[in-house]
Amino acid sequence: MRTTLDIPDTKYSRLKTKAAHERTSIRQIVLRCIDKELDGEVPRRVNRLTQPILKSYAPGSIRLNNEQIYDLIGFP
Repeated sequence: MRTTLDIPDTKYSRLKTKAAHERTSIRQIVLRCIDKELDGEVPRRVNRLTQPILKSYAPGSIRLNNEQIYDLIGFP
């Protein structure tokens, strides 16, 4: 299948230099990059925080002393 890509001049120049250095074609480099993208790692799931992060008996306020905070975050 044929397609047209609009590549900025500076990137095309770098791509052309890389192809010459590797003694290959620009087409081969582009296909290699496409293969890497398609066969690459599965995107990691982002663990989102749910609220409230710290549960409180009185929502909107939390009373912690330094010792309790250090216990929660594992501060030495």
